[in-house]
Amino acid sequence: MADVVQLLENKKILIWGYGREGKSTEAFLNRHCKSVSVDVFEGKREDFNEEDYDIIIKSPGIKMEEDHPKYYSQTELFLEQYRDRVIGITGTKGKSTVSSMLYKVLKENSGKKVLLMGNIGLPCLDYFDEVTQDTLVVFEMSCHQLAHTNVSPHVAVFLNLYEEHLDYYGTLDIYFTAKSHIACYQKQGDYFFVGENVPAIPCEGRVKVMPYDFSRRYELQILGEQNQYNAGIVYEIATEIFGCDEEGVRESLRTFTGLPHRLQPVGVYGGVRYYDDSISTIPEAAINAVKSIPDVGTIIIGGMDRGIDYTLLEEFIRTREDVNFICAYDTGKRIYDTVSGCRNVYWVEDLKDAVAMAHRLTLSGKACVLSPAAASYGYFKNFEERGDVFREFVEALEMC
Repeated sequence: MADVVQLLENKKILIWGYGREGKSTEAFLNRHCKSVSVDVFEGKREDFNEEDYDIIIKSPGIKMEEDHPKYYSQTELFLEQYRDRVIGITGTKGKSTVSSMLYKVLKENSGKKVLLMGNIGLPCLDYFDEVTQDTLVVFEMSCHQLAHTNVSPHVAVFLNLYEEHLDYYGTLDIYFTAKSHIACYQKQGDYFFVGENVPAIPCEGRVKVMPYDFSRRYELQILGEQNQYNAGIVYEIATEIFGCDEEGVRESLRTFTGLPHRLQPVGVYGGVRYYDDSISTIPEAAINAVKSIPDVGTIIIGGMDRGIDYTLLEEFIRTREDVNFICAYDTGKRIYDTVSGCRNVYWVEDLKDAVAMAHRLTLSGKACVLSPAAASYGYFKNFEERGDVFREFVEALEMC
């Protein structure tokens, strides 16, 4: 295990990117590495001279095609120091839920100090001083955080793989390669929990393919068959690796209330139950929303077009004449044009019009779900803002 502070001492360092992680990196260097020389840069790679620096710490959102020995990320630096205590979790969907669920279960049942960090919360170097010999780290890892990381965590979880971020990576294979770093540098004695639809990753860890025996069910407050899958993963890690009491784990799972914007109830207006599933950015998520929520009458879909394939969702729409599909924005127009012969498919310009139409179409006793199957960018700052705006529009219905 490397001593990260020693690695950085007396070096000339460039922080490339000055968002949340860049500022966190600067604060870390100010705390721990008084002897370093630090520059900050936010432009293009060709606009600085790599030869001027010993180490370049790159923010995860900055695209770079190849690996380079001078380039590091926060994720790699943290894993260099603490990989033996880290449970890393990635996947196209579900990683925030599994990370939060596992954090709660381990905190309540492992008898150890547990930290939650990464893509779900604060940057990992913010927690550097809090990690002790008796600490477990639950680390949600995005594809961008993993892309140029050459160290894998002791326990790696790769939940699933679907088309996502193709506007950034170009192909599913390149996107998968970025995520595969969560396991491909594992060592003997490590653990790798891998979803059935994830391609094989050569690694030294003990591989366990998910899902597990689904005859084993969990009492949960959160909706969806996928959350039985998520709970099964958490149960296996907590009981098999960390020796947590089985009944204690089940109770912690039972009291887990879920995260915002994930099949989250918004309220009942005019006898219609409204749900916010704004985290939905792929076709499979929208299909799952229809299957997970009882008596869905209407689903709102559409957002930024990143070039992913919507054939699966379009075929599903054709089989569900009992559900109204309201399409908006770029991907909504794509889908509408393809299935416009279906009498249960409608086109509107934006989310405000979609909620208004859903209010007119959805029968009392049914549910209306925002599950866009597309990214929010270009129309909203992020999926959280999209969900919040949806809630505002729905709550305004009560005043109409």
